[in-house]
Amino acid sequence: MGVAVTLIVCVLIVSSTIGRDIFSGRQPGLTSFGIVHFAGYLFFLLMPVEALVPYYLAEGHPGGVLIILALVTALAAQAIDYGIGRLLADTVINKIIGRKRYDRYQGKIDKWGSWAIFVFNLFPLSSPNMMLVAGMTKFSPTRAFTYSFAGLLIKYVGIVYVFDATGWLDI
Repeated sequence: MGVAVTLIVCVLIVSSTIGRDIFSGRQPGLTSFGIVHFAGYLFFLLMPVEALVPYYLAEGHPGGVLIILALVTALAAQAIDYGIGRLLADTVINKIIGRKRYDRYQGKIDKWGSWAIFVFNLFPLSSPNMMLVAGMTKFSPTRAFTYSFAGLLIKYVGIVYVFDATGWLDI
């Protein structure tokens, strides 16, 4: 049931933004990019938003603008994911995972958490879920968002560099 609802929400978001522009014969605007990209970084809506960048580049949008918009919308959505994780932390840790099990893995979370966040943001993996977990484990928000930003920046600069042959990073 949850997968069906998620799929329906994703289809509604895409069709009401990009789809509406394409259907009416207009070039998809940056507003539709921002909305879909933001939604794709919410932990409960998993969408391959990295694929938007080459499409919007082909539509003539400047790579630098797409990178900035992708970073802002992804980090804003991840802040929501992190905040929800913080709100659910005690319930999840105490009732589902168990305090003893959590305490046993806390050192590994502290040691490898930054790198996990970086890697999940660098590649098209489920970084929103990683930020939810970071919130649940009360991982340092400064470290979480620093590594998230670094991974996202490298990923989107790389995508724009590979797919924008006309003059990458034009703003």
